[in-house]
Amino acid sequence: MIRRTARQRREYLYRKQLAVQDAAVADRRAKLRASLASGKPLSKEVANDDQLRKDFKFDESREAGQQGEESLVDDEYAALSGVAEPKLLITTSRDPSSRLMQFAKEMRLLFPTSIRLNRGNTVLPQLAASCLATSISDLLLLHEHRGVPTALTVSHFPHGPTAMFSLHNVVLRHDIDNSARGTVSEAYPHLIFEGFSTPLGKRVVTILKHLFPPGVKKDSARVVTFALTEGDYISVRHHVYVKTGPKTVELAEVGPRMEMKVDILKLSTQPWETYTN
Repeated sequence: MIRRTARQRREYLYRKQLAVQDAAVADRRAKLRASLASGKPLSKEVANDDQLRKDFKFDESREAGQQGEESLVDDEYAALSGVAEPKLLITTSRDPSSRLMQFAKEMRLLFPTSIRLNRGNTVLPQLAASCLATSISDLLLLHEHRGVPTALTVSHFPHGPTAMFSLHNVVLRHDIDNSARGTVSEAYPHLIFEGFSTPLGKRVVTILKHLFPPGVKKDSARVVTFALTEGDYISVRHHVYVKTGPKTVELAEVGPRMEMKVDILKLSTQPWETYTN
């Protein structure tokens, strides 16, 4: 099983490498087309690519909207996106503090289709193998330092990607002033992503939005917001709202509240066999 998974991962990464190369070629084709249309001189990168200019006459038959379309499609989530609900497993580092355990419980409430697992003495290689065997779509691993949550690792199965976020200013539900107390609604939330305009930002949005169930949530009163702020921090807020008029609503923060920052983003899954904690 390990050898088969490794082979599938290599094949997938090879396809992704080809897609990146095709995207670079499509970008140069777009520059060539724009230069010809405007009459401006070709850039040095395009002018020195003889093969590109030679093949351009064959590319003119394609519609402009199709140029590079195939290379922009990420197939890690092809079987999940808009079709099936994600199946998340949330767990912590070994020997967690009571505060990290409480944070894990609140994260379980944040993601409607997730389950929380007490690690015990289970090592991560065994946990990853169990995720593969039980069709878990994503593993969320919470880390701490002296009782303070400090990091979140999100690994998508079976082939990646893996994103590692550092956590800052984590505030639990009961520490938020005037927060909405009581039972947390587990209705599927509306998602708001603000400020993610770069290719890397859109990549992060793809990872985060597939942690939530797809589909239209017309009757849901929950809102989860991911806003990119100064310093590349991602501000995470969880609210419920009540309509107080035809065009007015009243918000109540539910929590947890945190800031995240992307530390590492890789195509493959985490090499869990190298981890022992």
